[in-house]
Amino acid sequence: MTKRALIFGISGQDGALLARQLVDRGYDVHGTSRDKEVSAFGNLVAVGVHDRVKLYSASLTDFRSIFQVISDSMPDEIYNLAGQSSVGLSFGQPVETLDSTIFGPLNILETMRLLKLKTRLYNACSSECFGNTEGAAAETTPFNPRSPYGVGKAAAFWTVANYREAYGLFACSGILFNHDSELRPRRFVTRKIVTGAADIAEKKADSVQLGNLKIARDFGWASEHVDAMTRMLAAPSPDDYVIATGETNTLESFVQQAFAYFGLDWRRHVEISEDLLRPTDIMHSAGDPGKARRVLGWQAEIRMKGVVQRLAESELRERHAMRSQ
Repeated sequence: MTKRALIFGISGQDGALLARQLVDRGYDVHGTSRDKEVSAFGNLVAVGVHDRVKLYSASLTDFRSIFQVISDSMPDEIYNLAGQSSVGLSFGQPVETLDSTIFGPLNILETMRLLKLKTRLYNACSSECFGNTEGAAAETTPFNPRSPYGVGKAAAFWTVANYREAYGLFACSGILFNHDSELRPRRFVTRKIVTGAADIAEKKADSVQLGNLKIARDFGWASEHVDAMTRMLAAPSPDDYVIATGETNTLESFVQQAFAYFGLDWRRHVEISEDLLRPTDIMHSAGDPGKARRVLGWQAEIRMKGVVQRLAESELRERHAMRSQ
């Protein structure tokens, strides 16, 4: 029988990439956004599956709409990828961030419990839960979030764990470290850096403004991280996993690599702006993907340099296509 998947947040980077993977595997894919009538679903169009998925309108904070879409679709698998996903924006919109990250998973889990579904749930968690990591964070590393986004994701993690233990639901959380693709909005710093370097190389700009370059992150490629999500729901039993490359680099190293791709010296073009510094920030974030490798057979192949190269190549293709129109 054809498996059916429901993706909350199908219009985002991870949602679109997941939809493509599942469609390619023969799944019947359903997905939600806040208002399907006004959403452009540009990412679904970009990955070529917009006309191959069924779309619904649903709000994560509205229990009735969550209950209705799950009842209507009756999925074998649910992927919760929705909610406000920008760490920086969460400081300016803490209420919306916490509402979507906490009540979304709760509403999904409660629906599964009330309907007595055998559906398997993947919940998107985040490395932001850990805060600063002295070594590489594993699944048992204590949480110490330093942003409203991290606080919300930490609460969601424990909500999933509680429902799994209390009601025997097949519910997992993936603690994903940074992962990017060309589908990320340009306000995300990795794409901002690559776009800025490309603009400078084309003489469209002289500089790009950035925040703290001393922070260190585990930079991965989104399509690989999305593959890990599907592996979690294919496992014999539900559990939580850290998904990371295992390699940490400073943002300065990312900037240097990106500008070098375009033949530029970043030190001549990058300006540090006080306005882009966060009230609190994570200085060092490192993940240990050992459990995912042992149990799921998952391992990242693309690390920071590969991420930069793919983002830069995508940027050049997009600019070439625009010039050709």
